[in-house]
Amino acid sequence: MIRVVLPVHLRTLAQVGGEVQLDVAGTPTQRSVLDALEASYPQLRGTTRDHVTRRRRPFIRFFACERDLSNESPDTPLPEEVAKGDEPLLVVGAMAGG
Repeated sequence: MIRVVLPVHLRTLAQVGGEVQLDVAGTPTQRSVLDALEASYPQLRGTTRDHVTRRRRPFIRFFACERDLSNESPDTPLPEEVAKGDEPLLVVGAMAGG
């Protein structure tokens, strides 16, 4: 079971109150977790990744175990603590501007 923490605006869109728990077959990666997230909550399709390229949206970041995983390959295995469900994968909406 993979735990995912979404930012408030995505929790509202998905109509969930807190952490989301997902079953992911095999070794969990960003790609497999986001695939499972979009399969479970179709209204989130296109919110974290581009519809066509499947690349991370510019103002979305992924963190786990106090590490920024945003620029890692989407097929890199997630940290073992995330895979075991001890730590969540954090989806964070970044801000820009001044």
